[in-house]
Amino acid sequence: MSEEYIVDVDNITIRFNLATEKVDNLKEYFIKLVKHELMFQEFLALRDVSLKVKRGEAWGLIGVNGSGKSTLLKAVCGILKPYKGTITTRGTIAPLIELGAGFDMNMTARENVFLNGTVLGHSRKFMQEHFDEIIDFAELQDFLDVPIKNFSSGMQARLGFAIATMVKPDILVVDEILSVGDYQFQQKCYDRMQNMMEGGTTLLYVSHDVDSVKRLCSHALWLEHGIVKKSGQVDEVTAEYMQEAQ
Repeated sequence: MSEEYIVDVDNITIRFNLATEKVDNLKEYFIKLVKHELMFQEFLALRDVSLKVKRGEAWGLIGVNGSGKSTLLKAVCGILKPYKGTITTRGTIAPLIELGAGFDMNMTARENVFLNGTVLGHSRKFMQEHFDEIIDFAELQDFLDVPIKNFSSGMQARLGFAIATMVKPDILVVDEILSVGDYQFQQKCYDRMQNMMEGGTTLLYVSHDVDSVKRLCSHALWLEHGIVKKSGQVDEVTAEYMQEAQ
């Protein structure tokens, strides 16, 4: 990997196997699997995708639903392994990919702060020192002892974002999670991300809101059916994307 790139996605292909027949229960599934009667259809979620990101850059991933944006972010975070190609990253990654990821829905917000902190590699002492800061940013002072399962999607997003951005990661990965928050909280998140980027954090950002991509990002990658349609400066890529969408 070249030293100048903090994220180097090199010609990756990600493949899924989709069952081609309806199986009603787990027992039937395993019986068919053992007898080699279960048929699969190959689905390529990403095909020969490359992305070279320099430290401190902000890249927006755009494209319609099913184009492979979230799949690419999960691959960068190490959640999915490429069928072909390589992915290399440098430094710490703070992923905000799926709503509720890292949370136990039956535990309270207070308990989940420490649980999520452990998942991110922080000690209990560290989380105690930053606890008030997290809750203040998330604006959840009145809901500390309420189970997460009773939270709205916006409240879950607020808590997840507050924990993930408590310390400055080398790479911040955000996938559509801010779209569930209210307008005022979205502005707080944008401000925090701007401050983090000014401090050298690299951003990978997925959103269907092209205006927010243009606001936050300097570059954009346009995916269509798992293939790179266009890559480059954000204004140029988003303009072409919007023109085709009309």
